[in-house]
Amino acid sequence: MSETSKPGNFITQIIDKDNETGKHGGKVLTRFPPEPNGYLHIGHAKSICLNFGIAERYQGQCNLRFDDTNPEKESVEYIESIKGDVEWLGFTWKDEPKFASDYFDQLHDFAVQLIELGKAYVCELNAEQMREYRGTLKEPGKNSPYRDRSIGENLALFNDMKAGKFADGDVVLRAKIDMASPNINLRDPIIYRVRHVHHHQTGDKWCVYPMYDFTHGLSDAIEGVTHSICTLEFQDHRPLYDWILESLGTFHPQQIEFARLNLNYTVTSKRKLKQLVDEKHVTGWDDPRMPTISGMRRRGYTAASIRNFCERIGVTKSDSVVDVGMLEHAIREDLDANANRAMAVLNPIKVVLTNYPENKEEIFTVSNHPKNEAAGQRQVPFSKELYIDAADFAEVPPRKWKRLTLDGAVRLRGGYVITCDEVIKNHAGEVIELRCRYDENTLGVNPEGYKPKGVIHWVSAQHALDATVNLYDRLFDNEAPDANYADKTFLDFINPESLTVLSGAKVEPSLAQAAKGQGFQFEREGYFCRDAKEEGLIFNRTVTLRDSWAKIEAKGK
Repeated sequence: MSETSKPGNFITQIIDKDNETGKHGGKVLTRFPPEPNGYLHIGHAKSICLNFGIAERYQGQCNLRFDDTNPEKESVEYIESIKGDVEWLGFTWKDEPKFASDYFDQLHDFAVQLIELGKAYVCELNAEQMREYRGTLKEPGKNSPYRDRSIGENLALFNDMKAGKFADGDVVLRAKIDMASPNINLRDPIIYRVRHVHHHQTGDKWCVYPMYDFTHGLSDAIEGVTHSICTLEFQDHRPLYDWILESLGTFHPQQIEFARLNLNYTVTSKRKLKQLVDEKHVTGWDDPRMPTISGMRRRGYTAASIRNFCERIGVTKSDSVVDVGMLEHAIREDLDANANRAMAVLNPIKVVLTNYPENKEEIFTVSNHPKNEAAGQRQVPFSKELYIDAADFAEVPPRKWKRLTLDGAVRLRGGYVITCDEVIKNHAGEVIELRCRYDENTLGVNPEGYKPKGVIHWVSAQHALDATVNLYDRLFDNEAPDANYADKTFLDFINPESLTVLSGAKVEPSLAQAAKGQGFQFEREGYFCRDAKEEGLIFNRTVTLRDSWAKIEAKGK
């Protein structure tokens, strides 16, 4: 479905009205403005799809701009990861990515202009005093004792800030607005602070850096952004956005807020995600349990599934929590249609076919995808000794058991019907081998009156490849790990079973050719992909076969 044919939302309604009135001459320019202080997560994916999608819908343009005003927490690593994530999701930007630091000279000049207008001043209150003077939601703030400095004195002091004559935290430049405003964001906010730190783009040129709220709107104005689309937490900042642009008389983009993506069983605070990485609760930003785009990609999520998910949850003005089952449904749906099938035995138990010739081998031709002939076929070897999954055998089966049991028959996927005659156990009483018979007349057919109860997957022991399989589950076992608890933090809800490593798995030989990152449905086990980072045959479980959300959705129709 093209962007123009997709259903609209309240943002497209605003843009449609602007185009009807000729507000911007039919021009639509959006931007995706991440701060390069961490990897992007699933919440950013919604913003990416929205901003780039709107640009495509109106044959406009979306800028990728890094709001890099806090070099202490930023890095080139984060910049490169963000660029890679946006491209992987299927979006491109015109020319080179933009940086707020590209505009530092202009932003400095804008700050000087505010001082000259009598709308900014240099303040020497320390952080504790600043909080005291700021007031509360119920009580107004009070004016700084430095608020009425002359324009000349403020210009000289700001120049000294720029020249490096002050230490970090000694002074700041504040906008002069209204300390009694009910909106705390308008109580003389800081717009510049001193930081003697190397910047990844500008080097050591600057020791004063603009604040995000000052930088964001002016960067939009400099670029000619028509619609500045932000998440709802910026709604209270919009009056400041407007005040800065109106005070300076610049081009004035329209800020529009939408509800951010909140998923249950998930944390998306970059500060908390960084804590997970720094404290080694996970292996890195791209750990497949992380809600980062890099982590989800490594786990086997596809770009199409994430885009489809973002489209389905829609764009609204009010916050809500989305069931993570919707996201899992989106990837199942995509992989069910597009992932080739393969056989992998995760917890192998040996099966010896006692009546199968000792040195005989057969090659079965099986479909790569039962619903897609274009996916082709593959060759699967068969021999006297096989592996099946331990979960597919029960010596004392429960009711309605449809797998292998002693004296019971079952069909091997794409192969013969076998019957179990004997169970071999070790000294601990654990089943280590099954002795079975195969029926040579059952290849691909069920003779009359002979209907085995179930079908199980298998691999030839002689031809099987050793593999490691990572069974990933949700990182948190609490539906709201990020809530405000009196005696717990989100770390207390880390799921101890979020990763189970199976080092003794056996997989069919065709998987030796699997490309890194390639996804498969392991028959009857779930969806997996070959790990894109590690060497060897390592497969990550993307998602199980069970789809509770699809059942919920169907029930509601």
